[in-house]
Amino acid sequence: MTDAQGAKDRQFAIELARTVADAKCDEVTVMDLRGLSPVTDYFVICSGTSDRQMRSAAEHAIEYGKRIGEPPFTLSGMESPTWILVDFINVVLHVFTPEHRSYYDLELLWGDAPRVQWQRSASA
Repeated sequence: MTDAQGAKDRQFAIELARTVADAKCDEVTVMDLRGLSPVTDYFVICSGTSDRQMRSAAEHAIEYGKRIGEPPFTLSGMESPTWILVDFINVVLHVFTPEHRSYYDLELLWGDAPRVQWQRSASA
């Protein structure tokens, strides 16, 4: 992967985090899995407050990806959301209920992965 592609993927993960945060998801985390996972480079993990809100957050993320030319490769969990997974190949979005997020605990499983700062600065 080129440095330019890596920077593009990082920025995409950050913008997905901002998108789901704007859709009222809680505890949004971006994890840098480069060098740790053979499957993807970034996880964006968040918790939703209801099935409707979780679907809405995932739909906003999908719309954003399509708008910038990064449509999802696959999508699962929209029919009964306890865990919605949107796979953009180099970035994977996980939208969990708080209970399922705690149960699967991807942050612990991938505990060696650095966290990426995604919040906008107060002056932005």
